[in-house]
Amino acid sequence: MKPAPTFRPLYAQVRAMLTRALETGEWGPGEPIPSEPALASRYGVSQGTVRKAIQALASDNLVVRRQGKGTFVATHTEEKASNFRFLRIVRDDGKPEYPRSRLIDLRRVRASADVARMLALRSGDALYVLRRVLDYGGIPAVLDEITLPAALFRGLTLDRCASYTGSMYGFFETQFGVRMLRADERLRAVAADARSAPLLRVAIGTPLLAVDRVTYTFGDRSVELRRGLCVTRHEHYWNALT
Repeated sequence: MKPAPTFRPLYAQVRAMLTRALETGEWGPGEPIPSEPALASRYGVSQGTVRKAIQALASDNLVVRRQGKGTFVATHTEEKASNFRFLRIVRDDGKPEYPRSRLIDLRRVRASADVARMLALRSGDALYVLRRVLDYGGIPAVLDEITLPAALFRGLTLDRCASYTGSMYGFFETQFGVRMLRADERLRAVAADARSAPLLRVAIGTPLLAVDRVTYTFGDRSVELRRGLCVTRHEHYWNALT
């Protein structure tokens, strides 16, 4: 018995075509996309259908609608987006603070079978592993270990990272053309070990919150693995569920 054909609403088809245009770089990060009437003419649909498709893209943080100005491709270089969209560690006192990033080291390694599977690579493919510490008020709060496919981040160096002023995802977007669109995270409690304790200025065995993240770009392609080891003395993990 043949499976029944699936039906996609017209706005979803337009959304898919717009997403493809974003993926191929027809409109770059921060650039305006054509007006609703222009897109309606381009795709042969009503303006209302285009509006609904754009609303779906905005809900997925692919575009940003600005009153009286139009719709723009979302970018991690915007202050609001870069500072707080993916940053989940916040101060207990509620003060909005973007932490200071201190780079520790950058290594080139080969992908293990597990890492290769998570990044859709082959075992032995080249990776970059970047470590940094995030300080809140001058106090270490997070030790990040960021694993990236070397093929997507050719020419990555510590000096290049250090010379960029802005978020890490803004750096990936502007310097390498890799846009981080969404992430899956898992949280668990761990103890500080001999490798992490000195960098976080805590005793070995201190309880830490481990946040393991897989980050995706267009087409749900995984492009980053990140483990954050978090000290929760003065900060906590925050998320809004809707």
